[in-house]
Amino acid sequence: MHIKQGLSIGCLLLGLWACHSAAPKEEQAAAPAATELQAPYSQQFYDSLGGVMTTYYRLSAALVAADSLTANHTAAVLKTQVDSLPVNLLQMDSSHLANINGISTSISAELAGFEGEQGLEGKRASFQMVSDMLFDLVKNTGLKGHTIYHQYCPMAFDEKGAYWLSDKPGIQNPYFGHDMLTCGETRDSLIYK
Repeated sequence: MHIKQGLSIGCLLLGLWACHSAAPKEEQAAAPAATELQAPYSQQFYDSLGGVMTTYYRLSAALVAADSLTANHTAAVLKTQVDSLPVNLLQMDSSHLANINGISTSISAELAGFEGEQGLEGKRASFQMVSDMLFDLVKNTGLKGHTIYHQYCPMAFDEKGAYWLSDKPGIQNPYFGHDMLTCGETRDSLIYK
């Protein structure tokens, strides 16, 4: 019995060591201090996008908790919110607006298949794609009055690595949950005034 516990603890420690040593040393340094960015669009759009982000963070928390049922429900709510983003309120050139529409359509399509993903691994892969696209959306529109932390786990998906977004600087890894809860680092911060 003690040998099994020793092996489990040893595997966990090896995993944690790999998590913190997988990134090159220069990448392990603290993320550079971000400057405040402009968020020049309507408050109505930002209120709607803020709701999207709040639901996204709940989806991340459900994956941290390995709660598939809550993750499925939250992904469905998130899809509805993304579908109702008032992108028509964005006053920008037509090519930029087409890009924003394309990103939001792609996020919605990925969320439509989220519930059908078998097991947490599939849901987490879908979450990764949503995370990457949502980061692009926020970078293109801003999110007035919010800070978004772009976080990274080098061990996710057989050490290919994956990003996610957070409203807090502390790491709560949605790709490993409680197995490696704090594995990862903040790579970027978007701070909007």
